[in-house]
Amino acid sequence: MDKFFKLKQNGTTVKTELLAGLTTFLTMSYILFVNPSILALTGMDQGAVFMATLLSAAIGTFVMGFVANVPFAQAPGMGLNALFTFTVVFALGFTWQQALAMVFICGIINIIITVTKIRKMIIKAIPVSLQYAISSGIGLFIAYIGVKQAHFLQFTGEAKDALVVGEASNIYKQIIPSLANFQEPAAILALIGLAITIVLMIMKINSAILIGIVVTTIIGIFMGVTQLPNWSTVSFAPPSLAPTFLQLDFVGLFADPSKLFLVITTIFAFSLSDTFDTIGTFLGTGRKSGIFDAADEASFAEGNSFSSKLDRALFADATATSIGALLGTSNTTTYVESAAGISQGGKTGLTAITVGALFLISVILAPFIGIVPEAATAPALIIVGILMAESMGKIKWGDLEEAIPVFLTIAMMAFAYSITNGIAAGFIFYCIIKIVKGKAKEVHPIMYIVSVLFLLNYIIGAL
Repeated sequence: MDKFFKLKQNGTTVKTELLAGLTTFLTMSYILFVNPSILALTGMDQGAVFMATLLSAAIGTFVMGFVANVPFAQAPGMGLNALFTFTVVFALGFTWQQALAMVFICGIINIIITVTKIRKMIIKAIPVSLQYAISSGIGLFIAYIGVKQAHFLQFTGEAKDALVVGEASNIYKQIIPSLANFQEPAAILALIGLAITIVLMIMKINSAILIGIVVTTIIGIFMGVTQLPNWSTVSFAPPSLAPTFLQLDFVGLFADPSKLFLVITTIFAFSLSDTFDTIGTFLGTGRKSGIFDAADEASFAEGNSFSSKLDRALFADATATSIGALLGTSNTTTYVESAAGISQGGKTGLTAITVGALFLISVILAPFIGIVPEAATAPALIIVGILMAESMGKIKWGDLEEAIPVFLTIAMMAFAYSITNGIAAGFIFYCIIKIVKGKAKEVHPIMYIVSVLFLLNYIIGAL
């Protein structure tokens, strides 16, 4: 074990790695409850998604540990599951089977760009400010979903007068969001859960989000929100994976030629979000901890093979996405919560292997998945949004050239309820501003190509 994972060389021990793996697992295990609850909204079988979640997390993390020998864990990503559900299925009208096909293709694309120089080109093409904006915008989008699921908002109709061609006037209603009056037990429970989770986070309690979900669910029993099943009929056998396993619909995805451009841009949005989320996690956490040192980054930038740990880690991340799609879940990606285990001393793949093993053991939690109400998982979404907002602090808000496309990226994700539209707004206005400022040559050709594709999509939609 010492020889395979190079424990002594990395200045760590088996005990340290095992404890680090346990810490990382407890910090990110909330995904076992949250991911099924989000994807089930599309009509997917919740039990099957639970199995797909834990299996994709375990397999992806095992690949990370054995192939890259780094202490990072993987699971279906927050933000990416929201893109899958609320944008691809709800807003764009694709079936969840077609969305899974998109995720699989996204994984293949990520593998290709990982083993070629295309990955380096893309990294150089997207401005750092927009990378931060994408991460922050997804965080705000997730938090908004959490606020809605918590029933913190109520939507009311406000009567307005408007002139309409051919009519003297017309009364229409504009939907206005406002704060709920908290008369609903579910809203009160979610508020209690949010307070509990925030307190645990401030106290730096490991697995604060998971504890918050469990405690809120228990409190919900006494408030009549958590509905307990008839335990005499509950099966403790693992749920069947069959309802989602290999249910990818490639034929249906490409059956309508008029939607081909929409399919391509949506897959691009998946790949873009997944790629930069992963790179940000690796470079941010890896640099700080010394896992990816200067020599490794130099090898990554200049080498053409898998000579660096960062290359191998990116490959592990890319393969996990396609594996997850085959099982029946949205993009599997590297978790920033891995930093919790790294901070406990985790330095090698043994930490990742420990996390993967714990995900497999989690199959015993299957009977409890359906019990957890939205009011218990909604606070977790809000907290994740807060954590992802950290990137906003790295943006130069005093520079309008940077602030305008960044703000539009972040705002449009939430206001338009679409991660793709947020990315499009940021890209398009970034290019426009640079052209107007006489700095057109500073923009990478890839940015222009993608922005034109987004514009064409909007023009076709308008026609």
